Amino acid sequence: MVSNEHLSLGSAATIFGAYGNDEILEVARQVGKVAEEHAAAVDAGARFPCEAVDAMRDAKLLSAQIPAELGGGGCSMRMLARICSEVAAGCGSSGLILAMHYSQMACLVRHGAASEFFQWYLRDQIEKQHLIASITSEVGTYGDTRTSICALEPADEGRFKLQKEATTGSYCDYSDGIAVTCRRDPQAPGSDQVLAFLRKGDCELTATSNWDTLGMRGTCSPGFRLRANAPLEQVLPVPFADCSAQSMVPYSHILWAAVWYGIAQGAAAKAGRFVRAAARKRIGVVPPSAAHLAALSTDLQAMHANVFAVAEEFDRADQSANGRAALMSMEWNLRLNNLKIGTSNAAPRAVHQALQITGVSGYRNDSPFSVGRHYRDVLSASLMISNDRIMEQSASMLLVLKNDGI
Repeated sequence: MVSNEHLSLGSAATIFGAYGNDEILEVARQVGKVAEEHAAAVDAGARFPCEAVDAMRDAKLLSAQIPAELGGGGCSMRMLARICSEVAAGCGSSGLILAMHYSQMACLVRHGAASEFFQWYLRDQIEKQHLIASITSEVGTYGDTRTSICALEPADEGRFKLQKEATTGSYCDYSDGIAVTCRRDPQAPGSDQVLAFLRKGDCELTATSNWDTLGMRGTCSPGFRLRANAPLEQVLPVPFADCSAQSMVPYSHILWAAVWYGIAQGAAAKAGRFVRAAARKRIGVVPPSAAHLAALSTDLQAMHANVFAVAEEFDRADQSANGRAALMSMEWNLRLNNLKIGTSNAAPRAVHQALQITGVSGYRNDSPFSVGRHYRDVLSASLMISNDRIMEQSASMLLVLKNDGI
């Protein structure tokens, strides 16, 4: 057991591998506090949450999922989800950036093991704590990440060229590496994709739009024009179809859901402080808002159970003999779709409940009980890969599955 005096962010960089689950969560909470301290400024300026990401680096959270035998944290999906929810409770943008980073790292960790380059990179990641972004969107594909227009083109010996017009690229300007989807070659169909990994110096980004949004303002996700020239060894050696089904989609849906739960949890914490402050004014009298807080607690418990049950199911499936194959089944895709849709609908309702409890104090931006940022951030949940698109996918699968997916 690591003593409490060693739970500072500075010391975490050297003893992360010795942490137990409680210590990892305590470090995540500390990072969440740093994120919360700067969340209002991040939101107001639509700026990158550099303080929170620096805290993640100090705490070695950016290598949390790299296997322990390589020197990483070796964290399970459930633990990664808990880390993301703790950070998101303080700042939704910071939590979402961490979740997106983990989703990209999952592709490198789980599908780059056969590559000498990616083995080296993962070890370098542990030391330097690179932040990884992605560009999976593209002008002309209308949100379909499983189709690409751009393609790898041959360059100098052992290198490739790539040009891509992206509709969004979250925190790409602040990242140390970008995972980019593209066609395998100029003759390949749009669905024959690979994932190319670009390091700083491999590419040039030109912003093609602004990022002035209702919420999640700190993710800094404008459109980009990307021009790249990089070594072929930085292309993952497996089809993107496998990366997507076995890693990117499950990690994204589960960890995003954990972020939305964390935002709702952060709003509920403010509602709890509001109710307790009211109770202290009239000792012995239960405030009327306490009953609403109890109802909110019930909804949060249900959301928590849903998110972390699926995370545990993923861990069990992934450790089984045919785990990777199981993750490509319709049943698993439907389960992930249901989690995404259910949580993205439940989280805004929970934040709305918190607002009803705090009233005008929660409505005011200058109040310690304000949940305005939480409200705006969590509204993004149904839009990040449109719920309508996912419902269409689920409807098609239910026409095939004889057990109705239950």
